[in-house]
Formats: sequence, structure tokens, C-alpha cells
Amino acid sequence: MTGSGPIVDGMSRSPRRPPELRRRIFRGSEARRLGLLTSADLRSTAWRRLFRDVYTDADLPITHDLRARAAGRYVIPGDAAIAGRSAAALHGASLIPAEAPVEILSARDFGPVAGLKIHRGPLPENHVAPAYGVRVTTPARTCWDLCRWWPPEEAVAHLDLLLARSAPSLPDLTVFIAGQRDETGWRRVSETVALADPLAESPQESRIRVALIRAGLPPPVGQYVLTDAGRFVARFDLAWPAARVAVEYDGAWHASREQLERDRARLNRVLGAGWLVIHVTATRMQDDLPSLVREVRAALQSRSLQA
Repeated sequence: MTGSGPIVDGMSRSPRRPPELRRRIFRGSEARRLGLLTSADLRSTAWRRLFRDVYTDADLPITHDLRARAAGRYVIPGDAAIAGRSAAALHGASLIPAEAPVEILSARDFGPVAGLKIHRGPLPENHVAPAYGVRVTTPARTCWDLCRWWPPEEAVAHLDLLLARSAPSLPDLTVFIAGQRDETGWRRVSETVALADPLAESPQESRIRVALIRAGLPPPVGQYVLTDAGRFVARFDLAWPAARVAVEYDGAWHASREQLERDRARLNRVLGAGWLVIHVTATRMQDDLPSLVREVRAALQSRSLQA
């Protein structure tokens, strides 16, 4: 029998999308209790599972910030807080993949919970501030935890961006750290914060700078502007002006003929001014950082001897 009636096959039916749940984070059990969705509906393409019994509208981009908000609202205990890199994301320094575990700080044991990285430790209430309707460590406490939990290169990448956004301001962070002098890890935090530079314009630039300094090289000047007779020539990510050596991070970009012409003209001006520029790619950052350190050290030594 043929006809033009409605298609009722389950594979062809559009998923249910109640307006009450659109662009929302919600508990699946609550949606079922209210009769908005069934268990089968929750398995459709209209919704995405973030944590056990926690879902969101599939039209919302799944970012780490979104997952952190979901965890803070529906997963963690009421006396815990979003912390570390996840708190940094909610304070405006979102540098980690969406699928990375959400970092939590709790004064008591709970978990394990799939999708969470739970840190145990004291959490005074004055170290917590609400953001996006969830409990998040304050910007200063977030910086403190970043420095304790992560290697300096990773911690400083977040610190640079947070300080550039004044979340926290450097004076506020300095005061906070001074108040923690008797806490475990104070020296490590102080040494890591000393490596921060809010002038950094990319996380990879921050990581390169920290790696070079920790290898014993003199601290570079960030975002150094080279001029010639008062005219702008170039701006370098990292520079040692006395030696006329610079390091540039080359991120992913799509070259055009016009861009290539501009870059060649800039290179000619830089070389004409007697500068040596060492370029760093993402691949070299990941696979060959020790050789970069050796190359920069050799360049500085050579230029210093020449001077």
C-alpha cells in the first residue's frame, strides 16, 4: 500500500525539544519527572550528556566553561568550588580543551566522579566568590592553586592572561600571597608568580618565556618595539635588546601573497637593523624545546662576545 501520510518511523521523527529546556543545562531526572522528556528523548541528537544525569541543549557549543558551570550547579557538593584551570576559564582565561576534567577544590572527601579532577584542601569562604551562579575560587585563590597544581609553564600561561584582565590585579595577588606565607607551597607560588608578565599576547609566548628563563637565560623583554629614527620597524614577542636577539612564536595562519610580501619586507628591515630573530613553531614547542634553548643561548653568547 502506498500513500503520502506522515513518516512515523523512529529514525525519521524529529527529536523532542521542549522550549523550557532549549539552551539550558538541566538534570535528566528532573526533565523526566516533569514529563518534558523520556529516557529515549535524552538519547536523541537534541541533547548532550555532560555528566551523569546532567544534560544540555545540543545547540550550545560544548566548551570547558559550560562544563564547569554544569559541574558547579549540579555535580559538586555545596561547600566545594570550581578551582584551578577551570576557575581560570570562568574568570576569562579559557585555555584548556572542552573535554579536560573540571577541577574542583573541596575541604572534604567526595567522589570519584567521572569528568572531575578533585583536589582536597582547606577552602575558606573568603576564597570563594560566585560566578555564573556557581561557587568558584576567587581570582587570587585561583592563581595560588594554579601555581601549586601545575608546572610553571602551564600556570604562567594562565596567570599572564588573568593578570592582563586584572582578574586579579597584580597588587591584589601580591597581597593575597603575602597572607599565605605560612602555607605549604608558598615559595613555589611566589617564584612562579615572579615569572608572570601580563604583556604576553599568547599562551605559547608565555610558555616559551618561562621555559627560557627556567633554563637559566636572562629574562627577555616582552612585546619589544623596534624603531629606526623614530619609525616603527617591528614588534617582537620576546627580545634581548642589548644583544639584538628576538624570539617570535609563529602560530597557525593562512598565508596570502600580500601577507608574504609584508613579512618579507619586515624581515628585511629587521635584518637591516642588525637583529637575529629565532622563529618557533607549534611543532617545535611540542617536540624540540631543548634545542630552542640551546639556540637562543648560543645566539646571546655570540652577540654578547661581538659586542
